[in-house]
Amino acid sequence: MNYYITQTIQIHSIRIGSITNSSIFQIGSAGIIKSLSTLSNTGQFTEEAPALPSDGAVTKRSEQ
Repeated sequence: MNYYITQTIQIHSIRIGSITNSSIFQIGSAGIIKSLSTLSNTGQFTEEAPALPSDGAVTKRSEQ
């Protein structure tokens, strides 16, 4: 079954507090929203990240 939708959308003001990797911001109708996940090494890291302490506490590392 096919649906054909004609819409007129007027947005006078919109404020978005935050967008995260898993957010969907949609205005109007969408037939299918397919998820996409990519893993990118944008910092050109060559080593694994250091392991967390056994208690899971995260501390701020001082700048050197």
